[in-house]
Amino acid sequence: MTGHPAPSASAATGRRRRFLALMRKETYQIIRDPSSILIAFVLPLVLLFIFGYGVSLDATRTRVGVVVEASTPLADDLAASFRASRYFDAVIDRDRRAFEEDLVLGKVRGILVIPSTFALDAATGGSPRIQVIVDGTDPNTANFVQNYARGVVSTWAAIRSAETALAPPRIIVEQRFWFNPELSSRYFLVPGSVAIVMTLVGTLLTSLVVAREWERGTMEAVMATPVGALELLAGKVIPYFLLGLVAMSLCVAVAVLLFGVPFRGSLLALYALSASFLVPALGQGLLISAATKNQFLASQLALLSAFLPAFLLSGFLFEIDSMPAPIRLITAIVPARYLIPSLESVFLAGDIWPMFLRSMAIMIAIGAVLLTLAARSTRKRIA
Repeated sequence: MTGHPAPSASAATGRRRRFLALMRKETYQIIRDPSSILIAFVLPLVLLFIFGYGVSLDATRTRVGVVVEASTPLADDLAASFRASRYFDAVIDRDRRAFEEDLVLGKVRGILVIPSTFALDAATGGSPRIQVIVDGTDPNTANFVQNYARGVVSTWAAIRSAETALAPPRIIVEQRFWFNPELSSRYFLVPGSVAIVMTLVGTLLTSLVVAREWERGTMEAVMATPVGALELLAGKVIPYFLLGLVAMSLCVAVAVLLFGVPFRGSLLALYALSASFLVPALGQGLLISAATKNQFLASQLALLSAFLPAFLLSGFLFEIDSMPAPIRLITAIVPARYLIPSLESVFLAGDIWPMFLRSMAIMIAIGAVLLTLAARSTRKRIA
């Protein structure tokens, strides 16, 4: 005589079947929805190409005017050093008035004046000077021109002293830049853009899709079934969690193979950090969708509360230490703040597990709070 399964075993089997059915439904919905594919795969590649090719913070080949007021071998040699520098696109003239209008119009970023007394001051043992006139409307570029001009002059003076042996050589500082010897902005912009991509997939896509179900009434239909709140949330989160990891893997492959960004860490660290970040990203998306139940509002809130903070308040483009104290406090609850430095370390430095574990713990804690709030907002009331 065959016995019936125990009630607990039957209930567990039913929960498992319901959960698998929910995940299958979400997977089919992702595959059949063109907007999901667009946000998950096409938009990340577009962003990656923009940050890889279109955006550069490297101040190379800055156009400047070099004024040589008196043509002497010494002044001409210094002017040639400016022209040979990879940081400047130098145009040489005899009169500074030839560049003043170009400086006002933004055609040149600075004017480097080698005065007529330059050679005489050097020959008499004085302190020869050059004048650097920069466009202060762009402080960053102005600082670049000033610092690079000082560097060119210092290098030229050291070489000149060594060749002529007229004066004891000055102390020469040999700089060593760890992890990014060429100081290429692409090497930190591309890893940072991976975090922006996961923010889009995790928060924006999740909030839009779930809000769409609220609009169409399919969410109420699902909640009318024996599915519990935790099962519903897990069935929603896991497919988008896996989709976020796939999108991240695609971006990393493009970053390494196409853009040549070095990858010195381990895949274990990469996926552990990415998985930890997706917990708050997905929790925020679920919370937004449950609070708004409208696609338009969900998209606006996702952009304002997830994308913009990840872009502006995470250290991706602007240093957090240079921000005002109240803004620095706000950045403490931005998950991307902890992911971006960790991703840059994975790519450029390697595995730094004390740093990674701290960042992962904070991101998971933020995600736990957001998922708890989302669960309370979507919890089914059983009479």
